[in-house]
Formats: sequence, C-alpha cells, structure tokens
Amino acid sequence: MGSRSKRSERCSRCRMHLHLCICRSIPSFPLKTRVVLVMHYRENIKTTATGPLALEALPNSEIRIHGHQDHPLDFSDLNTPERRTLFLYPGNDAPVLTRGFLEQDSRPVTLVVPDGSWRQAAKMRRRLPGLEHAEMVRLPPGPETSWGIRNEPHPAGLATLEAIARALGIMESPAVQTGLEDLFRLMVARTLLTRGDRSGGIDTNLVLG
Repeated sequence: MGSRSKRSERCSRCRMHLHLCICRSIPSFPLKTRVVLVMHYRENIKTTATGPLALEALPNSEIRIHGHQDHPLDFSDLNTPERRTLFLYPGNDAPVLTRGFLEQDSRPVTLVVPDGSWRQAAKMRRRLPGLEHAEMVRLPPGPETSWGIRNEPHPAGLATLEAIARALGIMESPAVQTGLEDLFRLMVARTLLTRGDRSGGIDTNLVLG
C-alpha cells in the first residue's frame, strides 16, 4: 500500500472515507417508483456526488452515464404502456409534482432525474434521445438546501439526493423522504468532518435503520 494513508481510501459503495463509511446507515426502499438517474461522466467520478448514494437505497432504480461520444444514451426503452415516465425538470414552465397530478394517471412511474447544475439539467431532456414521451414535472417550493459541501448558485437548487427524497415523499410516502434525508444529512456531516468542520448539527456516530 506504500505510504498512502488508509484514511484517504474510500468505500466503493458510499464513496466516503473508510473510517467514516455510512453503508450501515443506508436504508432500503423497494418502491413501485423507479428512479433513473442520468449523470454526466465527469460528475459521476466526484466523491461529493449525492445521486449514486440515493440509488443505493433504491433497489428498483438505476444510473445511466452520458457524455461518452462512443456510447450515446437512448431512453426509448422507457416508453412502455405499463409505466408513466416523468422527467424532473428545474423550470417554472413544468407542472408541479403533486398527488393530484399523479392521480391523473394510475400507472407506476419511472422518474428520470438529471444530475448536474441547474443549467445542465434544464438542457438535458432536449439532448437525450428517447425522452420525447416523458412528462416534465418540477418540485413544489420547499426549504432551502442543506447541502454545505458544494456551492449551489441557484436559490432553489438542491443536491440530487434531496431532490429525489422530496419527489419520493410525494410519489411514495413521507417515510421514504425522511429516510433519504436522514442519510443525506449524515453524509454531509461526515464529509464536513474531513474538512475540519464539526458543526454539522448531527450525531456523526448515528446509524440509521
């Protein structure tokens, strides 16, 4: 292992430093809703990306990586009569995701979630083939982000895990939202520890579930 410190090694699942691993705290929510996370390959390698952590708690979900010219994505396989496809879109021109909106169509939902900056997410639906059938939705107004690791220039911006949690709180249950948000706060608190910040506001020894 050479001179490399064990404290710099990271867990392959939660991406945290090994001594701060939170895998024991990852809940499991087998839901009817299927989340398809779409990440740019440059975003996927970042250890502070929160979307992949959300999927660890959602066994009925998957990640798709875009940005590789030799492996273009095609989402036409999501266009099936058995499921309704929604695209989580950060724009005021999209309908608000509510229980009433969901009740207009009783089919189970595949929720496509773009992972990137506000601007990147807004462009993604137009640039990804096979999503023409997807309905755009946006989250209702809510609390500001708890994300203290990376800057969010847009006032309504959220970490991807936060956005997924809030969406599933509407689509599935408040318990799912709470479980994912607890996991998110634990991840933030332990990440701040590596930066010398012990004011994360959460017991970093907490094990959830």
